[in-house]
Amino acid sequence: MSSLHRRLHGIFTSTSVRATSQTNTVKASARNARTKEGKLEQLVEKFKKSSASHRFRASHGIYESTVRRLASAQKFSMIEEILEAQKKYPDISTEGFAIRLISLYGKAGMFDHAHKVFEEMPELNCARTAKSFNALLAACVNAKKFDKVDELFRGLPQKVSIEVDLVSYNIVINAFCEMGSLDTALLILDELEKNGLEPDSVTFNTLLNGFYNNGRFLDGEKIWSMMESKNVIPDIRSYNSRLRGMVHDKRISEAVNLFDEMRSKGINPDVISYNALIKGFCNDGKSEEAKWWYRELRENECSPDWVTYVTLIPLLCEEGDFDMALELCAEVINQRFTIDTGLVQRVVDGLVKEAKIEKAKELVELGKSKKFFHYKLKLPLDK
Repeated sequence: MSSLHRRLHGIFTSTSVRATSQTNTVKASARNARTKEGKLEQLVEKFKKSSASHRFRASHGIYESTVRRLASAQKFSMIEEILEAQKKYPDISTEGFAIRLISLYGKAGMFDHAHKVFEEMPELNCARTAKSFNALLAACVNAKKFDKVDELFRGLPQKVSIEVDLVSYNIVINAFCEMGSLDTALLILDELEKNGLEPDSVTFNTLLNGFYNNGRFLDGEKIWSMMESKNVIPDIRSYNSRLRGMVHDKRISEAVNLFDEMRSKGINPDVISYNALIKGFCNDGKSEEAKWWYRELRENECSPDWVTYVTLIPLLCEEGDFDMALELCAEVINQRFTIDTGLVQRVVDGLVKEAKIEKAKELVELGKSKKFFHYKLKLPLDK
């Protein structure tokens, strides 16, 4: 065989191999998709069959987890199949059961279906009250149909002879805060008071979270003062919103004082409280203070969460504290948190650069040992 023929043979052979490999990959992907589809179809059939049992229908958690799984897989027709099948059972004549269907549709982002259940309730011999109306409003918010919330709130109660309550107003306030229409949310607060209702901790916490998180610290402080003037006692959510607001406004020393105030009033800080301070000191590049608050979190039997790790690890890398970064990455992997692959690889690279090869190997091997941990960590030894 001539050299030209050998080269041509090699070219066409390698092209054929690549094409075969690609075809096999496509076929494997299709098989996996069919397998997943088959499992979900089995889940739906099993769910519908089990629904015949009153005991099963009383299991709220199973309904929640099943709908969440199907929604994650974008199988909305399957969600409709299992929830519509529930209407044939006598439970549907009780408002609580209908509310569950409305709420599940909302969490799946299927607001039109939630609305349909509400509209059908009289036909299903189920009375509608402010509770089911509020469930519909909440479903609208959960489905991110914020533009429809005010329309429902203004038009539907009068149409179906339902009187709105404080919960209704709180849901609408939350919707406007989610949209970033904070001034409109304040107008709703004025409206509920004019209608003889008194705002509660949910009302104020929703507003505090909205204003502080959007960088409107001074307006948040006014709401805090209003809450105190109405003798609504701040709870952990109130304090956490204010802590985040102070950190966002670069008032870290005030945030520390507020943290101490919480403790003095018998409110135990949670991981969100600690994360706020850790983030504040990380933003200022003060690694020792950030690490100190991380140790405080641990010593007070509070477990770090995903936010704790993704906040602290980058600063540790910048400061060159790869030993502690290794410790935190190991915790991330063992606790099955998911963080950016590049961040963990950065720790591996830093350990290698400091000639801590064995520690770098430990982190890479730990990642490989966890089947759920899909990050492809590499030792940069070739460098």
